[in-house]
Amino acid sequence: MKGKTTTLPVSYRMAVASRALAAVLGGYAVAALASVCLTMWLPMARADAVVTGMMTSFLAYLCAVLWCFACHSAWRAWHGLIVASLLLAAAAGLGYWAGQP
Repeated sequence: MKGKTTTLPVSYRMAVASRALAAVLGGYAVAALASVCLTMWLPMARADAVVTGMMTSFLAYLCAVLWCFACHSAWRAWHGLIVASLLLAAAAGLGYWAGQP
C-alpha cells in the first residue's frame, strides 16, 4: 500500500538550488579575494602573509556558506556575496596599486 507523497514546489527547489550555487561559487569568490587581500595587506614576510591568507580563506568560505543559507531569500544571499566580493576586490586593487613602484 502506497502512502500519499507530497512534492515540494518548483519555486522552493529553485531557491535552494540558487542558494547552493551562491554558496559554492560566491563563497569561492569571497574566499579567494579575502586571501588575496590579506596577503597584500598583512605587515609580515610575504611567505607568512600568503600562508595566513590561505588559512583564513577557509574561514571566509565557511562564513559565506553560512550566510547563504541563513538569509531570508536567495536574492539577499547573492546580494551579500556580490557586495562582499566588490569590497574585497576594491581592497585588493588598492593594495596592488599601492605596492607598485
